[in-house]
Amino acid sequence: MQNGSEPRKHTIAVQVENKFGVLSRVAGLFSARGYNIESLSVGETLDPSVSRMTLVVRGDEFVIEQVTKQLHKLIDVIKVSDLTDDDHVERELMLIRVNAEPQHREEILRTADIFRAKVVDVTPVSFVLEATGDEGKLEALIELLRPMGIQELVRTGKVAIARGPKTRARKAEAPKKARVADDPKVVGFAD
Repeated sequence: MQNGSEPRKHTIAVQVENKFGVLSRVAGLFSARGYNIESLSVGETLDPSVSRMTLVVRGDEFVIEQVTKQLHKLIDVIKVSDLTDDDHVERELMLIRVNAEPQHREEILRTADIFRAKVVDVTPVSFVLEATGDEGKLEALIELLRPMGIQELVRTGKVAIARGPKTRARKAEAPKKARVADDPKVVGFAD
């Protein structure tokens, strides 16, 4: 167990109202305090009015606790969770363009198969592979492809979710359409 003074990577999930400028305010909170966001991923949840951010930040327990408290103070923040020590699943997506010289094509395809990467583009001189997994898996794939010649590499930020049921499972409901009878301004309307 860490004693709290060792800086390490923390995965923080933040649910926010899906409004203009929220991402800027969250990122600004970190930069104003001199903390670097190593990874950031944002997307809508089942509720289109709520987005979820997954941030990866390096810091000791004190720093992370302070950042978490500051995040809670932002008006548009609904919930903050540090998933680092919780049992969770995390994934990242990577697209990697690698030289596909004839003598390396079979090896690239075998390596892709081992890592369950998909070939998503082929040209006479290159392959583009799509791979998902945790950071260690993606780093291992990069190291095996490096001798072939990596032309370009792009990665998403990490996304993470706690394992197991946090709450009772619910079905996603379609948004209800407003009925004329439910409008308080409409008087005497009968269904």
